Amino acid sequence: MSIGFSPPATVVQPSLELVTAPRSLWSDAWRRLRRNRMAVGAGVFLAVMCTLAALAPWLPLVQDPTAQDLRLGATAPSFAHWFGTDDLGRDALARVLFGGRISMLVGLIGTLVSLVIGVSWGAVAGYLGGKVDEFMMRVVDVLYSLPYIFLVILLLVFFERSLIMLFVALGLVQWLTMARIVRGQVLSLKNQTFVEAARALGADDRAIIFRHLVPNTLGPVIVYTTLTVPAVILQEAFLSFLGLGVQPPDASWGTLVSDGARVLAIFPWLVLFPGLALSLTLLAFNFLGDGLRDALDPQDRRDVN
Repeated sequence: MSIGFSPPATVVQPSLELVTAPRSLWSDAWRRLRRNRMAVGAGVFLAVMCTLAALAPWLPLVQDPTAQDLRLGATAPSFAHWFGTDDLGRDALARVLFGGRISMLVGLIGTLVSLVIGVSWGAVAGYLGGKVDEFMMRVVDVLYSLPYIFLVILLLVFFERSLIMLFVALGLVQWLTMARIVRGQVLSLKNQTFVEAARALGADDRAIIFRHLVPNTLGPVIVYTTLTVPAVILQEAFLSFLGLGVQPPDASWGTLVSDGARVLAIFPWLVLFPGLALSLTLLAFNFLGDGLRDALDPQDRRDVN
């Protein structure tokens, strides 16, 4: 009886499949934002504009914006003065860049004031609910019924006209919509599992609101913030036309446009360049806000390679 030997069985190695980690909302939003050329271009423009405005005192081609040359007077744009000069002989390019520092500062700080008030008010109202929510939102409705620019004018008339007061006044009238947005987000989140888990672990109401609920509302808050900054800048420009904005010797884009409008027929470049800087900045903020809104929309999360 012969004994046969069978060949050893082939050991089949299990194939290792490449498992990709799921992308988070923020990484997915960043990928989709990069595909939006208008939003990326707007972000680059704003970064360049903010850099030029912030570094204006140290740029070699930027002159002293307060230096006057009465003998020179108002001159058209040239190689010596790229944006021309005003009726006092001051360099218009320097005044536009330094005015941009003030306008950007007003927009950012005014938005920050509205952000702190609006997020806190809306989050507390949405989380507590009941009569507290009813009272807090009726306060918002009453303030909505008042002309906001009238409130700003009253604050600037009855209190000292300073840059800090302008920040506060503009911020105090911009938080109403932010409060409503955050309240709506908190109402949809406060009964979620992670809130119940935090409460079961002993977290108090303050910790739940500001450590768990508010961070989960950052998407809509960021989008609305990018739309609030240009609104505040535009309001400051309007107040400057009324003589209630930035006070001399400081200047903003609004005051430059206001001063140039008086001599528009004679020296049009005094309106053209600050008006163009103001318009392009407002447009860029709106394009960036639209891009962020599309990128952070949870209903529109598409696979991006």
